[in-house]
Amino acid sequence: MLDFSLNGHLDGLADSDDPGDFYVATALDTPLTANAFDLTDAEKIERITDHFAGIMDILGLDLRDDSLRGTPRRVAKMYVNEIFRGLNPHNKPAVTTFENKYNYRRLVIERNIPLQSTCEHHFQPIFGVAHVAYIPNGRVVGLSKLNRIVDFYARRPQVQERLTIQIVEELKYALKTEDVAVYIDARHMCVQARGVEHHGASTITAEYSGKFLNESTRQEFLMAISSKMPG
Repeated sequence: MLDFSLNGHLDGLADSDDPGDFYVATALDTPLTANAFDLTDAEKIERITDHFAGIMDILGLDLRDDSLRGTPRRVAKMYVNEIFRGLNPHNKPAVTTFENKYNYRRLVIERNIPLQSTCEHHFQPIFGVAHVAYIPNGRVVGLSKLNRIVDFYARRPQVQERLTIQIVEELKYALKTEDVAVYIDARHMCVQARGVEHHGASTITAEYSGKFLNESTRQEFLMAISSKMPG
């Protein structure tokens, strides 16, 4: 059942639903409490299991049913180990860079990176793709690390604007270069499955830094990510 000691943390939230629909993120860091990492993942799973069982009970679902009995724990494990695993700093990918011995000086682009996140306003899924580019500054990185960085920051409650900037800032730090670009095109289920229920809508965000602020470099990146794959 729900632990009603949470009530103090919920003060003032009852009237925040509507403003949340129009909220534009301005903070780079994901909003976290000071004690966000006090509990282990196993402890979080236990507590979420109890809380979600309380939600299901309030909704009138019979947890004695064979189909529903394990749902609270399944949801808790999914939250902690899967869709919100990016909240745990221990899951941050280690990014190893290598000396750019071949002196490559042009764009490196990893496009169509599958992206799965969760809208922090309604806890509805976000599905899309991310396109990432950088210009080497003495160091290069294994391409799969670009995908892992995108996935790490996506796997938490998010708004797309913040997610885009977080990926850019992490790449700038890891690659020791300002020359980074990130472009995300995603579908939000909080738009498609509720509210206006517009199934064809997608959201595009982009962030450019360093040489990508130059029009010709930016256009080279945009043309590359929109071109068709050969064959």
